[in-house]
Amino acid sequence: METQYFKEYSPTLQRDMEIKVYGRAGRPVLFIPCQNGRFYDFENFRMDEVWRPWIDAGKAFVVSIDTLDGETWSNKDGDPIWRSWRHEQWMQYIFNEVTPFVRGLANARNGWTGYPGLIAFGCSLGATHAANLYFRRPDLFDGLLALSGIYTASYGFGGYMDEKVYLNSPVDYLAGMPKDHPYIEQYNRHRGIVVVGQGEWEEPETTYRLRDICAEKGINLWVDIWGRDVKHDWDWWYKQAAYHAPHLLD
Repeated sequence: METQYFKEYSPTLQRDMEIKVYGRAGRPVLFIPCQNGRFYDFENFRMDEVWRPWIDAGKAFVVSIDTLDGETWSNKDGDPIWRSWRHEQWMQYIFNEVTPFVRGLANARNGWTGYPGLIAFGCSLGATHAANLYFRRPDLFDGLLALSGIYTASYGFGGYMDEKVYLNSPVDYLAGMPKDHPYIEQYNRHRGIVVVGQGEWEEPETTYRLRDICAEKGINLWVDIWGRDVKHDWDWWYKQAAYHAPHLLD
């Protein structure tokens, strides 16, 4: 498997950020690591082997990035105003720095002149962030695979709410979205998949809430509920990713 490593200074975050790319061509997939994760987790937790058939076939390449969860969602004793501001900076880093970089790679590697969007992919808190990217910016992300996420910002910010927290809490801003919002038409041209189990350590309640909100708003979203034996763990995420990747890439 062809890989490339990049380390660049982010003007938005005012620090160096690291990225690793897996594959040579195909649909661009942005992998968001689990809580407090690093760019190398896609490889260290062997998710690269799950995606290998599509990567080696040139159907997809995966870009794995760093989180800032240690400063934001996991920093429960920190000032919530600063934490919400810092998390939004990370989102803007993805929108304004990572996405153009990935699109440039996709165009260069595939001979395209303007590929429409990325697939956001993540597990656990990475799924939370991936879903937020997909719903926040349907002009940039046209695919989603979110495994075992929690889709409310209260997971990281408790009862605190401000404009930035609201903007990063999908069950809140989707519930408040008018049914004629232009984003809904965009969502319905895309492919979004949200998966959760009902076994140990899973918390499916916000997945159910997301499902119900999307049904009420007329948003097409495949919400796949797995059984009571399905745990919040990598062994199940491997199976779910292998099952659902073809639905996003074919």
